[in-house]
Amino acid sequence: MTAEDLDEAVTVFTTVRPRLFGIAYRMLGSAAEAEDLLQDVWLRWQTTDRGQVLNPAAFLATTTTRLAINALQSARARRETYIGPWLPEPVDTSADPYLGAERGEALEFAAMLLMERLNPNERAAYVLREAFDYPYAQIAAILQTTEPAVRQLVNRARRHVTGERRTPVSAEDQKRLLTTFVAAARSGDTAALEKLFAVDVVSVSDGNGAKQVSRFPVTGVAKLANMFHVLADWYWEDVEVRWSTLNGQASALLYRDGTIAAVLTVTASEQGIDQLLWLMNPDKLRSL
Repeated sequence: MTAEDLDEAVTVFTTVRPRLFGIAYRMLGSAAEAEDLLQDVWLRWQTTDRGQVLNPAAFLATTTTRLAINALQSARARRETYIGPWLPEPVDTSADPYLGAERGEALEFAAMLLMERLNPNERAAYVLREAFDYPYAQIAAILQTTEPAVRQLVNRARRHVTGERRTPVSAEDQKRLLTTFVAAARSGDTAALEKLFAVDVVSVSDGNGAKQVSRFPVTGVAKLANMFHVLADWYWEDVEVRWSTLNGQASALLYRDGTIAAVLTVTASEQGIDQLLWLMNPDKLRSL
């Protein structure tokens, strides 16, 4: 490989890299694993006979998707030993606006959690179609199947992801509800908390076994309102709240002594807050 060849390879890869990361992240739910996968894609791109590649962007997207399918199978095996609920690793879409610039689908936490129920091919077809609007024929080529089969994969995945979700509130209302919840939780105002919650509200904490982090989802309006009333006496002491946009939605970054201790976000419908999602695994907070 000449220096000129390498420069051209770098230029091509760099141009499409944001989209490749978007595919890999949505497939794996981990920014760190997506970055590792792209390193593998880059190594393969270097050793490919690029003169025979008619469409570099399509080639790289195909390579990324197929590697992500394999990586997802391994990742799910590792998650079987994960302690407590698993939540996607957050990505700062305010710092990396391209991640959600093309289409924001398959990026919010609630959607990514539902995508965990899909098999790898369903997830790949859904991501490529819904998030990046790939034609069915191109997805079929990537997955090495037929176009009718891809349509079935996408339709089945769409039913799983959208059929189980209530219609979400607007981004402005989601941020308002999150802000109101933080204020009510800090004060321990039980009545204010109860007014915010949908009847089947659930609080999910991802700590991978960390101390004082619930290893089971907690459900129910009264139970959660009482829990946050009790936590107000000690959890929020010396906590600094900063606001950011993670995975395309408003999130609260909770700091203690200048170090990020947790990320909190909510999903909500017209019925109120449906989910409270707490990311407290230090390994998932480093990138923030």
